[in-house]
Amino acid sequence: MNVLKAHLRITIETLLAKGASQREIERRTGVDRKTIRRYAANSPGVATGSAAEPGQPPPPRPPAPPGTTSACEAHRAFIESQLALGRNAVSIYQDLVEQHGFAHGYNSVKRFVRGLRVREPARYDVLEYGPGEEAQVDYGQGAPTRTSGGGYRRPYLFVMTLKYSGKAFRKAVWRTDAQMWARLHEEALRAFGGASKYVVLDNLREGVLEPHLYEPRLNAIYAALLAHYGAVTDVCRVGDPNRKGTVEKAIQYTQETALAGRRFESIEAQNAWLAHWEERRAAPRIHGRKKRQVLALFAEERPALTPLPLEAFRMSRFERRTVDDSGCVVIDNRYYPAAPARLYSQVAVRVYAAEIEILDADGRVLRRHAVSARPGYDALRAEDRIFNPSRETGRLLSRVARIGPHASELGERLFQSLGRPATRRSTGWPTCPGAMPARTSRRPVPPCSPPTAARIARSSASSSSAPRRVPPPRQPPRR
Repeated sequence: MNVLKAHLRITIETLLAKGASQREIERRTGVDRKTIRRYAANSPGVATGSAAEPGQPPPPRPPAPPGTTSACEAHRAFIESQLALGRNAVSIYQDLVEQHGFAHGYNSVKRFVRGLRVREPARYDVLEYGPGEEAQVDYGQGAPTRTSGGGYRRPYLFVMTLKYSGKAFRKAVWRTDAQMWARLHEEALRAFGGASKYVVLDNLREGVLEPHLYEPRLNAIYAALLAHYGAVTDVCRVGDPNRKGTVEKAIQYTQETALAGRRFESIEAQNAWLAHWEERRAAPRIHGRKKRQVLALFAEERPALTPLPLEAFRMSRFERRTVDDSGCVVIDNRYYPAAPARLYSQVAVRVYAAEIEILDADGRVLRRHAVSARPGYDALRAEDRIFNPSRETGRLLSRVARIGPHASELGERLFQSLGRPATRRSTGWPTCPGAMPARTSRRPVPPCSPPTAARIARSSASSSSAPRRVPPPRQPPRR
């Protein structure tokens, strides 16, 4: 409480005793009404109410007497037009003083503006969907759970809710990634006994790699899972979580009712409690908007769900690899042939538990291989090897030419049937028919025809028949 000078304090107490209003005292003394109100609360016999103890907050300001007209009423039209332009009370007060000769204080304008500002309530459309048409998914936070280190931490709380009935699947997990996101979806669909036509989610990384209004780019594993169960995603717009308000409300309901004030010693104990609570409390409850039991609504919705396939979805992971110069890709330190993929091209690899698939840019499967039992390089089959003749081939053809002209012609035809036009590598020899030029950092060379047997024979013969120059023996230095 500010301490006033003696003459101001005596003046305020005198005016209060004579029944003067706080506004009148403020006008005469120049002291703020909040300070006057504190003195009025501590002054006995004042009409503002019973005396209050020192240190207690003063009583609220009494309302204006009935029939009192605001000083701003004469300028209502001007003030309303300025509020429509988005101006605040300070700027309106300044214009009233300068342009309209307003002689009253700013607080009069502030109170008048507060009464004119009526906020429109937020409006939300209730989205109705038929049985089996839509499900909504999202992550929340579970209850504190003991970790392996001995402390407590909140796990991720996965919730999938059917829009029509409100039936939900809940599970707490410690980690989240693309594979866990897909696995939780599959467990939820198996628990429901079917899949909905649409799955609504926001733009979290586990499901959506690149947000887009019309064509968002989904995670490859998540897209494969939805295709396996015949569902389609409906991704919310960025910053519009109200599109999936059903699952948002389900998460809040779970946190406030099932998990509030609880601690669990393990993640399994929390999931067991969530399953028990769903069976005994959440599912038998009455739906807040439809005024029917959730189990009864789910009984109507379950036949409308898409039947589940007999085979469960095979979990996998996707990798991007470059085909090396031997025509292989490396996965987990294991080499797998990628032909007919071109050398140094980018391919997608889907890795399963016991099998890998090499895909092209359009998603078509090029090769399938069983996962190698040991890391390293296995022997390639003949059809997977890169055609790359060496100098030994030239020597062999030169020997064939010595047999006779017909044998030389036959050898040349056989060599040409193997060496098809391709790009020239840095060694000068043709590569496999599907090979790309050397790496992009190298300068591409125009394609060449394979070397003929006669040219190789001449090169080999010239190199083998030319006399070698033998350097003379080194003489010991003279002393």
